[in-house]
Amino acid sequence: MGLFSAGDIDAGGAQAEFQAWLIDGEQVLAAFRTIRDTVLLTNLRFIFVDVQGLTGSKKDIQSVPWRSVTRFSFESAGTFDLDADMKVWISGSAAPIEVKISRKSDPQKIQHLMARLVIGR
Repeated sequence: MGLFSAGDIDAGGAQAEFQAWLIDGEQVLAAFRTIRDTVLLTNLRFIFVDVQGLTGSKKDIQSVPWRSVTRFSFESAGTFDLDADMKVWISGSAAPIEVKISRKSDPQKIQHLMARLVIGR
């Protein structure tokens, strides 16, 4: 699917910025931004915003409910790596969505949050 390289952004700021795309009662729990793209983890779903084109006016927005996530994996950043890798497999799709998470982010915290959301606790 997609390959994103992400660094943390404030969940409250993301909540305000993307409020028009969220439904009533949906809360942004974590958010990551690349130079142009954004990944939101809400209490209901994953949202991937892929900004396209030179001007960035065209956006591909993928919405994945947590119940559709079949598995996910994290690979920590090595000594010479700049980013950790996260892969998310969605039911009905053979290829995972790949997200590169900045070394400054906390992959263990993200994994813990995702596990709670996927398992439903």
